[in-house]
Amino acid sequence: MQVVSISSLKGGVGKTSVTTGLASAALAAGIPTLVVDLDPHADASTALGVHPDGQLDIGRMLKAPRRARLADNVVPSGWVERARGSGSPAGSPVPILDVAVGSAYTGIYDRPDLGRRDLRRLSAVLAGAENYELVLVDCPPSLNGLTRMAWSASDKVTLVAEPGLFSVAGTERTMRAIQLFRQEFAPNLSPAGIVANRVRSASSEHSFRMAEMQSMFGELLLSPVIPEQANWQQIQGAAHSVHHWPGDSAKNAAALFDALLANLMKSTGANGKVRDRSRR
Repeated sequence: MQVVSISSLKGGVGKTSVTTGLASAALAAGIPTLVVDLDPHADASTALGVHPDGQLDIGRMLKAPRRARLADNVVPSGWVERARGSGSPAGSPVPILDVAVGSAYTGIYDRPDLGRRDLRRLSAVLAGAENYELVLVDCPPSLNGLTRMAWSASDKVTLVAEPGLFSVAGTERTMRAIQLFRQEFAPNLSPAGIVANRVRSASSEHSFRMAEMQSMFGELLLSPVIPEQANWQQIQGAAHSVHHWPGDSAKNAAALFDALLANLMKSTGANGKVRDRSRR
């Protein structure tokens, strides 16, 4: 099992869109996957089309992690039924995409002063996740307790950034925060890389920032980059996976997430070093 946190310091860069895109690729590839919606806004849960029926949300599971019984409280994504009905051969394995449902209750842990015991809460919950090959943790856009709890439970951290000044600067700070966190709390944690999201190829500013990110982060900048997708809000609002949305645009986006997932799964994280920033 591989646990990957999807993080960003800055909100609005499409972190949840990248999480759900990777989840869609994992579902299409037949990889048994769990999405942990650790963001108190619970946008990933909405996009994944979950309908809880008495299960505990992730906040309640974190409150009593050793009694949480993860297997009893995950909720299948609504995407699974569409995947099963999309022409899969008879007798093929039932795809698995489960969700530990998000809720505002998790906000009680999103503090900067969590001790080591609290940082291990998610690790204790995920002790029951042995049936999954991949766990994707959608973190809130901060470096407070929930993100640090996720990093404590993860093998890798993937950062999401837009090619803009504030996002790139925030990514640099987050990389340094990961280095410090590894030294103090999680020596086996590695940065899986940085996803450049919502890239507009016709924008000179985006082109400049992409070159800057390449200079700063080198091989940690993952390939492919994800271009801005006009209908992404419509796809998420309909609680569909990008792999089951009609049209060439969605098909192209699905192929990019397939490649991104493959690169993410095989990445070793290099050494996590950040180069000095280049400036205009």
